[in-house]
Amino acid sequence: KDIEFIRSYYYNKLELTRFSSSVGKFVGFTEYGVRNAAAWNNNPSYLSAMKARKEAYCLHNIQIKYDNAL
Repeated sequence: KDIEFIRSYYYNKLELTRFSSSVGKFVGFTEYGVRNAAAWNNNPSYLSAMKARKEAYCLHNIQIKYDNAL
């Protein structure tokens, strides 16, 4: 429940777009980022692939990372 997958896209140190698994969609922060977010949110296969990354990456590796931290 407490794990969140975030993928951010930057250009020139400015965040353009972000996907957050807790929101479940892309959010744009600039004019260009808003256009990209709208296009990616309208692509169901890409959106479902990003949602699946939490399970494929985060939940798979959390125990390993937790054990190494201790």
